[in-house]
Amino acid sequence: MISTQIPIQSILRSHAEWLEGGLKGQRADLSGMTLNDLDLSGVNLQKAILNGTTLLDTNLVDANLTGVKMHRSDAQRVNLAGADLSGATLNHVVFAAAWMNQANLSEITAVGTSFMRAQLTKARMIEASLSDINFREASARGVSFLQSRFYDVDFTESDLDQAQFYHARLQHVRFTSAIVTGANLGGAKLDHCDLASADFRGSKFARAELVQCVFRYADLRDCDFRETRLRGGEFGHAVLAGARFGDCQLLAADFRGANLCGARELTGKQLSLALTDDRTTLPNGKPGPYLRNSGAERPAVKS
Repeated sequence: MISTQIPIQSILRSHAEWLEGGLKGQRADLSGMTLNDLDLSGVNLQKAILNGTTLLDTNLVDANLTGVKMHRSDAQRVNLAGADLSGATLNHVVFAAAWMNQANLSEITAVGTSFMRAQLTKARMIEASLSDINFREASARGVSFLQSRFYDVDFTESDLDQAQFYHARLQHVRFTSAIVTGANLGGAKLDHCDLASADFRGSKFARAELVQCVFRYADLRDCDFRETRLRGGEFGHAVLAGARFGDCQLLAADFRGANLCGARELTGKQLSLALTDDRTTLPNGKPGPYLRNSGAERPAVKS
């Protein structure tokens, strides 16, 4: 493994000249180097190559890392707060316990990368492509995933309060026991996702498409499902008090065992297309199954 005996400042000067089109400049290739504990705050490593680079506890606050290429690098506990990694390729990189608050990761491509226990508060991953990614136990309050694409991504026990998933595409994504309160999933498509035991209170699913998703034991109080297309899906033991269902399509949605007490804007036609049984608590607070023309779709009026 190469050590930092190679003068990093010399590499950075040559890289800066390369970025400016200078004939004597050279693109920074830090592959295989050990850069642990260095203070590289504000550094410009745009389009640099960092394959197999070790960056344990390195300070890269406000660094310019746009378009970098990282493959099998170890960046545990790296400080990337405010850094710009937009357009980067981050494959099989370990960002475990990294500090990435307010970092820009828009338009990144990442495969097999771990953000486990990372701090991602108000980070931006807009139009990102993420596959086989580990966000378990990450703190990502206010993170923005607008129009991003997710495949086989794990958010188990993460904190995604106020997260933005507007028009995102999520396939085989796990939110098990995650906190996703006040999130915006408007216009998103969730395909075979696991939201079991997650806290989605006050989140917006308006105009989203939810295909065969699992909501067992989820807290869905005051969620907005207006104009949502629900194709299948399991809601056993989920709590939906105050949730809004205006113009929602409930094609074979499984509400057997769900608590719909206080759910709003449901119609008899909607509930007739869903699955209910004697374990279902209907919007009027009475046990199911739902019977056509029973009026049980109307929430009970509080005295």
